[in-house]
Amino acid sequence: MRSDSRTEMLGEAVLPYGRRTVVEPAKGWHMLDLRELWSYRDLLAVFVQRDIKVRYKQTVLGAAWVILRPLLSVAIFTVIFGRLVRVPSEGYPYAVFVYAALLPWTFFAGAVSSSGNSMVGSAGLIGKVYFPRLIVPFSSVGAGIVDFAVSATFLLVIMPVFGTGWSINLLAAPLLLVPVLILALGFGTLFSALAVAYRDFVGIMGFVLQVWMYATPVIYASSLVPERWRFLLHMNPMTGLVEGFRSAFLGRPFDLVSIAISSSVAVVVFLVGIAYFTKVERRFADII
Repeated sequence: MRSDSRTEMLGEAVLPYGRRTVVEPAKGWHMLDLRELWSYRDLLAVFVQRDIKVRYKQTVLGAAWVILRPLLSVAIFTVIFGRLVRVPSEGYPYAVFVYAALLPWTFFAGAVSSSGNSMVGSAGLIGKVYFPRLIVPFSSVGAGIVDFAVSATFLLVIMPVFGTGWSINLLAAPLLLVPVLILALGFGTLFSALAVAYRDFVGIMGFVLQVWMYATPVIYASSLVPERWRFLLHMNPMTGLVEGFRSAFLGRPFDLVSIAISSSVAVVVFLVGIAYFTKVERRFADII
Protein backbone atom coordinates (compact mmCIF):
# COMPACT_ATOMS: atom_id res chain seq x y z
CA MET A 1 0.00 0.00 0.00
CA ARG A 2 1.38 3.42 -0.84
CA SER A 3 0.03 6.93 -0.70
CA ASP A 4 1.14 9.78 -2.95
CA SER A 5 0.07 13.27 -4.05
CA ARG A 6 -0.59 13.62 -7.80
CA THR A 7 -1.84 16.31 -10.21
CA GLU A 8 -3.19 15.94 -13.75
CA MET A 9 -3.06 18.55 -16.60
CA LEU A 10 -6.34 19.07 -18.45
CA GLY A 11 -5.85 21.75 -21.09
CA GLU A 12 -4.50 24.68 -19.17
CA ALA A 13 -6.14 23.73 -15.88
CA VAL A 14 -4.49 21.72 -13.16
CA LEU A 15 -6.87 19.43 -11.27
CA PRO A 16 -5.45 18.46 -7.84
CA TYR A 17 -6.28 14.90 -6.84
CA GLY A 18 -4.81 15.24 -3.35
CA ARG A 19 -3.74 12.09 -1.52
CA ARG A 20 -4.55 8.86 -3.21
CA THR A 21 -4.08 5.34 -1.79
CA VAL A 22 -2.92 2.64 -4.19
CA VAL A 23 -3.42 -0.95 -3.03
CA GLU A 24 -0.92 -3.42 -4.44
CA PRO A 25 -0.45 -7.13 -3.69
CA ALA A 26 2.48 -7.88 -1.43
CA LYS A 27 5.28 -9.95 -2.92
CA GLY A 28 7.03 -12.85 -1.28
CA TRP A 29 7.00 -13.61 2.42
CA HIS A 30 6.14 -10.83 4.82
CA MET A 31 4.91 -10.68 8.37
CA LEU A 32 2.00 -9.11 10.19
CA ASP A 33 1.36 -5.43 9.50
CA LEU A 34 0.21 -4.33 12.94
CA ARG A 35 -0.24 -0.70 11.90
CA GLU A 36 -2.63 -1.65 9.11
CA LEU A 37 -4.60 -3.98 11.40
CA TRP A 38 -4.86 -1.24 14.00
CA SER A 39 -6.25 1.17 11.42
CA TYR A 40 -9.02 -1.38 10.74
CA ARG A 41 -9.74 -2.09 14.42
CA ASP A 42 -13.31 -0.79 14.11
CA LEU A 43 -14.00 -3.27 11.32
CA LEU A 44 -12.54 -6.06 13.46
CA ALA A 45 -14.90 -5.11 16.29
CA VAL A 46 -17.85 -5.12 13.88
CA PHE A 47 -16.92 -8.59 12.61
CA VAL A 48 -16.62 -9.93 16.17
CA GLN A 49 -20.03 -8.50 17.08
CA ARG A 50 -21.47 -9.97 13.88
CA ASP A 51 -20.14 -13.45 14.67
CA ILE A 52 -21.53 -13.29 18.21
CA LYS A 53 -24.98 -12.16 17.00
CA VAL A 54 -25.11 -14.78 14.25
CA ARG A 55 -24.15 -17.49 16.73
CA TYR A 56 -27.08 -16.76 19.07
CA LYS A 57 -29.68 -15.18 16.79
CA GLN A 58 -32.86 -17.23 16.22
CA THR A 59 -31.68 -20.11 18.40
CA VAL A 60 -33.71 -22.09 20.91
CA LEU A 61 -31.03 -22.43 23.58
CA GLY A 62 -29.06 -19.26 22.81
CA ALA A 63 -26.27 -18.51 25.27
CA ALA A 64 -27.31 -21.50 27.40
CA TRP A 65 -25.65 -23.76 24.81
CA VAL A 66 -22.28 -22.30 25.83
CA ILE A 67 -22.76 -23.92 29.24
CA LEU A 68 -24.68 -27.01 28.13
CA ARG A 69 -22.09 -28.15 25.60
CA PRO A 70 -19.17 -28.61 28.02
CA LEU A 71 -21.57 -29.68 30.77
CA LEU A 72 -22.95 -32.52 28.64
CA SER A 73 -19.41 -33.52 27.68
CA VAL A 74 -18.41 -33.57 31.35
CA ALA A 75 -21.47 -35.69 32.21
CA ILE A 76 -20.66 -38.23 29.49
CA PHE A 77 -16.97 -38.39 30.37
CA THR A 78 -17.77 -38.68 34.08
CA VAL A 79 -20.10 -41.64 33.55
CA ILE A 80 -17.90 -43.47 31.04
CA PHE A 81 -14.38 -42.68 32.21
CA GLY A 82 -14.98 -41.61 35.81
CA ARG A 83 -17.48 -44.29 36.90
CA LEU A 84 -17.17 -47.21 34.46
CA VAL A 85 -13.49 -47.11 33.43
CA ARG A 86 -12.51 -45.37 36.69
CA VAL A 87 -9.78 -43.18 35.22
CA PRO A 88 -7.72 -41.71 38.10
CA SER A 89 -8.25 -37.98 38.68
CA GLU A 90 -5.41 -37.42 41.18
CA GLY A 91 -7.83 -37.27 44.12
CA TYR A 92 -9.98 -34.44 42.71
CA PRO A 93 -13.67 -34.75 41.77
CA TYR A 94 -13.62 -36.13 38.23
CA ALA A 95 -16.27 -33.68 36.98
CA VAL A 96 -14.22 -30.62 38.00
CA PHE A 97 -11.01 -32.35 36.89
CA VAL A 98 -12.38 -32.78 33.36
CA TYR A 99 -14.24 -29.46 33.17
CA ALA A 100 -11.08 -27.51 34.03
CA ALA A 101 -9.34 -29.14 31.06
CA LEU A 102 -12.33 -28.92 28.71
CA LEU A 103 -12.47 -25.16 29.28
CA PRO A 104 -9.31 -24.30 27.30
CA TRP A 105 -9.75 -27.22 24.90
CA THR A 106 -13.31 -26.25 23.92
CA PHE A 107 -12.19 -22.67 23.32
CA PHE A 108 -9.19 -23.81 21.28
CA ALA A 109 -11.07 -26.34 19.14
CA GLY A 110 -13.99 -23.99 18.55
CA ALA A 111 -11.69 -21.09 17.64
CA VAL A 112 -9.62 -23.16 15.21
CA SER A 113 -12.73 -24.63 13.59
CA SER A 114 -14.57 -21.32 13.15
CA SER A 115 -11.50 -19.39 11.97
CA GLY A 116 -10.49 -22.25 9.65
CA ASN A 117 -13.87 -22.01 7.89
CA SER A 118 -14.03 -18.20 8.03
CA MET A 119 -12.43 -17.34 4.68
CA VAL A 120 -14.61 -19.77 2.72
CA GLY A 121 -17.66 -18.51 4.60
CA SER A 122 -16.80 -14.90 3.72
CA ALA A 123 -16.33 -15.60 0.00
CA GLY A 124 -18.98 -13.05 -0.98
CA LEU A 125 -17.12 -10.27 0.80
CA ILE A 126 -13.53 -11.06 -0.15
CA GLY A 127 -13.79 -10.08 -3.82
CA LYS A 128 -15.82 -6.89 -3.34
CA VAL A 129 -13.81 -4.58 -1.10
CA TYR A 130 -10.30 -4.34 0.27
CA PHE A 131 -9.53 -4.80 3.95
CA PRO A 132 -6.82 -6.80 5.73
CA ARG A 133 -7.89 -10.40 5.16
CA LEU A 134 -6.47 -11.43 8.54
CA ILE A 135 -9.40 -9.66 10.17
CA VAL A 136 -11.69 -12.50 9.06
CA PRO A 137 -10.00 -15.40 10.94
CA PHE A 138 -9.01 -13.11 13.82
CA SER A 139 -12.62 -12.04 14.40
CA SER A 140 -13.77 -15.67 14.42
CA VAL A 141 -11.32 -16.46 17.21
CA GLY A 142 -12.30 -13.32 19.13
CA ALA A 143 -15.96 -14.35 19.25
CA GLY A 144 -15.02 -17.50 21.19
CA ILE A 145 -13.68 -15.44 24.12
CA VAL A 146 -17.25 -14.64 25.14
CA ASP A 147 -18.08 -18.35 25.29
CA PHE A 148 -14.94 -18.98 27.32
CA ALA A 149 -15.83 -16.30 29.87
CA VAL A 150 -19.35 -17.71 30.35
CA SER A 151 -18.07 -21.29 30.74
CA ALA A 152 -15.32 -20.23 33.17
CA THR A 153 -17.85 -18.37 35.31
CA PHE A 154 -20.07 -21.44 35.45
CA LEU A 155 -17.11 -23.60 36.51
CA LEU A 156 -16.34 -21.20 39.35
CA VAL A 157 -19.95 -21.50 40.50
CA ILE A 158 -20.06 -25.31 40.55
CA MET A 159 -16.63 -25.85 42.10
CA PRO A 160 -17.86 -25.41 45.72
CA VAL A 161 -20.70 -27.85 44.97
CA PHE A 162 -18.10 -30.56 44.37
CA GLY A 163 -16.07 -29.54 47.39
CA THR A 164 -13.32 -27.80 45.41
CA GLY A 165 -12.36 -24.43 46.84
CA TRP A 166 -10.97 -21.39 45.08
CA SER A 167 -7.29 -20.54 45.36
CA ILE A 168 -4.94 -17.75 44.36
CA ASN A 169 -3.94 -19.92 41.38
CA LEU A 170 -7.11 -18.73 39.65
CA LEU A 171 -5.35 -15.44 38.92
CA ALA A 172 -3.17 -17.30 36.43
CA ALA A 173 -6.14 -18.40 34.28
CA PRO A 174 -6.35 -15.16 32.20
CA LEU A 175 -2.58 -15.33 31.62
CA LEU A 176 -2.83 -18.96 30.47
CA LEU A 177 -5.56 -17.96 28.02
CA VAL A 178 -3.07 -15.80 26.10
CA PRO A 179 -0.92 -18.67 24.71
CA VAL A 180 -4.10 -20.69 23.99
CA LEU A 181 -5.40 -17.71 22.02
CA ILE A 182 -2.09 -17.32 20.16
CA LEU A 183 -2.02 -21.04 19.30
CA ALA A 184 -5.63 -20.92 18.09
CA LEU A 185 -4.87 -17.87 15.94
CA GLY A 186 -1.87 -19.63 14.43
CA PHE A 187 -3.62 -22.87 13.50
CA GLY A 188 -6.89 -21.12 12.58
CA THR A 189 -5.15 -18.68 10.24
CA LEU A 190 -3.14 -21.49 8.65
CA PHE A 191 -6.20 -23.70 8.12
CA SER A 192 -8.26 -20.78 6.76
CA ALA A 193 -5.64 -20.12 4.08
CA LEU A 194 -5.34 -23.82 3.20
CA ALA A 195 -9.12 -24.24 3.03
CA VAL A 196 -9.40 -21.57 0.33
CA ALA A 197 -7.19 -23.53 -2.06
CA TYR A 198 -7.99 -27.04 -0.83
CA ARG A 199 -11.60 -27.40 0.33
CA ASP A 200 -11.00 -30.88 1.74
CA PHE A 201 -9.04 -29.23 4.55
CA VAL A 202 -12.41 -28.27 6.08
CA GLY A 203 -13.17 -31.94 6.72
CA ILE A 204 -9.57 -32.77 7.59
CA MET A 205 -9.53 -30.02 10.20
CA GLY A 206 -12.53 -31.46 12.01
CA PHE A 207 -11.00 -34.94 12.07
CA VAL A 208 -7.64 -33.63 13.29
CA LEU A 209 -9.28 -31.73 16.16
CA GLN A 210 -11.28 -34.80 17.18
CA VAL A 211 -8.20 -37.01 17.34
CA TRP A 212 -6.15 -34.21 18.90
CA MET A 213 -8.45 -34.04 21.93
CA TYR A 214 -7.71 -37.67 22.86
CA ALA A 215 -3.99 -37.01 22.37
CA THR A 216 -4.32 -34.20 24.94
CA PRO A 217 -4.74 -34.95 28.68
CA VAL A 218 -8.33 -33.72 28.84
CA ILE A 219 -10.17 -36.80 30.08
CA TYR A 220 -7.10 -38.19 31.83
CA ALA A 221 -4.09 -36.83 33.72
CA SER A 222 -0.68 -36.65 32.05
CA SER A 223 0.71 -38.57 35.01
CA LEU A 224 -1.28 -41.58 33.77
CA VAL A 225 1.05 -41.87 30.75
CA PRO A 226 4.15 -44.01 31.42
CA GLU A 227 7.27 -41.96 32.10
CA ARG A 228 9.13 -43.24 29.03
CA TRP A 229 6.33 -42.08 26.70
CA ARG A 230 5.50 -38.83 28.44
CA PHE A 231 7.83 -36.78 26.23
CA LEU A 232 5.53 -37.60 23.28
CA LEU A 233 2.60 -36.19 25.22
CA HIS A 234 4.47 -32.95 25.88
CA MET A 235 5.25 -32.53 22.18
CA ASN A 236 1.58 -31.58 21.96
CA PRO A 237 1.47 -27.79 22.61
CA MET A 238 -1.95 -28.03 24.26
CA THR A 239 -0.68 -30.43 26.96
CA GLY A 240 1.13 -27.82 29.06
CA LEU A 241 -1.72 -25.32 28.67
CA VAL A 242 -4.47 -27.79 29.60
CA GLU A 243 -2.51 -28.97 32.62
CA GLY A 244 -1.88 -25.32 33.48
CA PHE A 245 -5.62 -24.62 33.58
CA ARG A 246 -6.10 -27.66 35.80
CA SER A 247 -3.52 -26.28 38.20
CA ALA A 248 -5.21 -22.88 38.14
CA PHE A 249 -8.68 -24.20 39.01
CA LEU A 250 -7.65 -27.09 41.27
CA GLY A 251 -5.02 -25.10 43.20
CA ARG A 252 -2.15 -27.51 42.54
CA PRO A 253 1.46 -26.55 41.63
CA PHE A 254 2.16 -25.35 38.09
CA ASP A 255 4.50 -27.18 35.72
CA LEU A 256 6.24 -24.01 34.54
CA VAL A 257 8.58 -25.84 32.17
CA SER A 258 5.70 -27.49 30.32
CA ILE A 259 3.78 -24.22 30.14
CA ALA A 260 6.86 -22.40 28.81
CA ILE A 261 7.39 -25.04 26.11
CA SER A 262 3.74 -24.91 25.03
CA SER A 263 3.79 -21.10 24.97
CA SER A 264 6.95 -21.07 22.85
CA VAL A 265 5.43 -23.52 20.36
CA ALA A 266 2.30 -21.36 20.24
CA VAL A 267 4.35 -18.34 19.19
CA VAL A 268 6.15 -20.35 16.48
CA VAL A 269 2.86 -21.73 15.11
CA PHE A 270 1.39 -18.22 15.12
CA LEU A 271 4.30 -16.81 13.12
CA VAL A 272 4.20 -19.69 10.61
CA GLY A 273 0.43 -19.33 10.18
CA ILE A 274 0.63 -15.58 9.65
CA ALA A 275 3.57 -15.90 7.23
CA TYR A 276 1.78 -18.47 5.07
CA PHE A 277 -1.51 -16.56 5.14
CA THR A 278 0.06 -13.27 4.06
CA LYS A 279 2.01 -15.02 1.29
CA VAL A 280 -1.05 -16.57 -0.37
CA GLU A 281 -3.77 -14.01 0.46
CA ARG A 282 -3.26 -12.10 -2.80
CA ARG A 283 -4.76 -15.12 -4.62
CA PHE A 284 -7.84 -15.44 -2.41
CA ALA A 285 -10.15 -13.26 -4.52
CA ASP A 286 -9.34 -15.28 -7.67
CA ILE A 287 -9.65 -18.73 -6.07
CA ILE A 288 -12.52 -18.32 -3.65
